[in-house]
Amino acid sequence: MIEGHGDDLYRYDNIKMNFSSNIYNGTDLSALEAYLSSRMAVVRSYPEPSAASLERMIACECGISPDEVMVTSGAVDAIYLIAQVYRYEGTCRIMQPTFREYEDACRVFGYREREDGALCWLCNPNNPTGDVMAVEDVLALAERHRLIIVDQSYEDYTMAPLIQPSDVVGRDNIILLHSMTKRYAVPGLRLGYVTASSSIINRLREQYRPWAINALSLEAGKWLVQRGETAISDLSTYLAETQRLRAMLNEIDGIEAQQTQTNFFLCTIQQATAAELKEYLALEHGILIRDASNFTGLTPHHFRIATQSPAENDALVTAIKNYEFHELN
Repeated sequence: MIEGHGDDLYRYDNIKMNFSSNIYNGTDLSALEAYLSSRMAVVRSYPEPSAASLERMIACECGISPDEVMVTSGAVDAIYLIAQVYRYEGTCRIMQPTFREYEDACRVFGYREREDGALCWLCNPNNPTGDVMAVEDVLALAERHRLIIVDQSYEDYTMAPLIQPSDVVGRDNIILLHSMTKRYAVPGLRLGYVTASSSIINRLREQYRPWAINALSLEAGKWLVQRGETAISDLSTYLAETQRLRAMLNEIDGIEAQQTQTNFFLCTIQQATAAELKEYLALEHGILIRDASNFTGLTPHHFRIATQSPAENDALVTAIKNYEFHELN
């Protein structure tokens, strides 16, 4: 596991505004908290060995069979499981720069990276760039590999068209990864799921451990799916705020904020490293950003921002301007 992976809020005790995590922070979870408080008795018994009740609910929501859904302890759990199950294929291709867990999982199970690798890993929308590959391009990529794993964890954070579960269950070489963590803004619960053909799902189940989903996470997952409300109630307004934030950052000398199709985007700083800017913002302003230098293919000058409220976004811009003024003087 890499250090600096995702949100490292736990390292600090003074953070007031968190731009580091690309999960939406504005969701009211009080109703979920109240529900889980009323269901604490479930911890007295073992949960379902395979989260079958939640899988049936997700399958109904997606319009597919429960045999084509598998719930995992977050998308990362699915990544390592897939790398384990297909380890005898031996080679992989990872579309960089991207989420480091694909690379780490393949390293653990002895894969060699090649352009024509048997397994192709694609994050779409892509973390950390915010790019989205068109559906037809994803399908064309699938034609060139034994298996393509499309991580759609950020599917609820973009308005770009994406592959749907119903599009892949009839194919034997596409796996979709989904994140309930992102969809409902509940990263501490560790909930995700895989959709694929029943033959692929069966193969994954053969090597998956029992009771991977704890009882409270299972209760939360079923409650969230049944309620049907995602973390972001007004995505178009939220993404418009992302573009406003990008524009303000691009007006600062020495800062470049890149294009994005989701709520997060990459930036570069010329006069300093991302680590230096991060420490300044954290210690002087209580603002946390993501140092993106540990993504393969990026530099010490790359950092990632995830859009927050308009007031918080304005505060970030002001703080970075203050840093630039401090550095120049």
